[in-house]
Amino acid sequence: MSQNSDKGKYWPYMILGFLAIGITLGYWTIKNTISLPVRESNEYMMKYQKAEQDINSITKEEALFDSKYNLNFSGLEKSDFKPKNLKRKPHQYWTLKQSNKIIYTVKEKDGTAINDANVTLLLTRPSTNVDDKMFKNIKSDGNGNYIIENLTINKPGRYILRVRIQKGKAAKFADTYCFAPKNK
Repeated sequence: MSQNSDKGKYWPYMILGFLAIGITLGYWTIKNTISLPVRESNEYMMKYQKAEQDINSITKEEALFDSKYNLNFSGLEKSDFKPKNLKRKPHQYWTLKQSNKIIYTVKEKDGTAINDANVTLLLTRPSTNVDDKMFKNIKSDGNGNYIIENLTINKPGRYILRVRIQKGKAAKFADTYCFAPKNK
């Protein structure tokens, strides 16, 4: 009487198969992860580690600014752009053209113009920092208007205008979402 000696010896092949699948998926994961670019956040116009560390003082500075001053944005037309497949509430978008004039107006609550604020603007895109343009020490026109003229856009797509306005110990960070359509 001979017994079947191959019976119950499939488990080494299963272990080798699972090992091969694990190695293949590990290789695929590392290969795809390395190919994706890593971009640092430019929220609050500083590295995210610094923003995270100082978030309490940032929120206090913004609350102080909001209690003393008003900030208004003008110079661009509203856009009818709506992002596709967006699961959160969409922002109001403004239309950017090839050449733009943007105005930020800073006034006290009683309407007095603020002409000595430190205003910085960062033009950035949501997914990359390659096309970033920084405008520092924007001067006032004497009526509390901080004007950025000839802001040129070379590529169509979504943009964010990040502004930081600082007056003494008060500071305001504001994002304006924009869309530059394709030129026809």
